[in-house]
Amino acid sequence: MHPFIVAEIALCSLHNRRKRLDDLEALLEVKVAQLIEVRHMIEAHALYSKGIGLANAHLIASCLITPGTQLWTRDSALKNVAGALGILVALP
Repeated sequence: MHPFIVAEIALCSLHNRRKRLDDLEALLEVKVAQLIEVRHMIEAHALYSKGIGLANAHLIASCLITPGTQLWTRDSALKNVAGALGILVALP
C-alpha cells in the first residue's frame, strides 16, 4: 500500500471509516520514492505526455523501488504505463 492511496481514500465518505482506514494502514507499505527519484524515473522511462499525473508517477516509482510490488488500477493511462513497465497486476 502506498500512503498516498490511504490519504486519498481518507478524503472519501466511508462506512466504518476508522476500521477501514486502520485496515488499509495495516497493509505492508511500499518504499516511498523521493521526488528526485520520481523525476529521474519520468525521464529514464519517457513517461511525459502519457496521461498520468504526479501522484500516479509517484505510485509507479514506489512500485519500481519496492521489489516484488505490482500495481492494480482501473485508470487506463496508469494501466498502460504500468503494463509497459512490467508492474501491472494481471487480473482475470
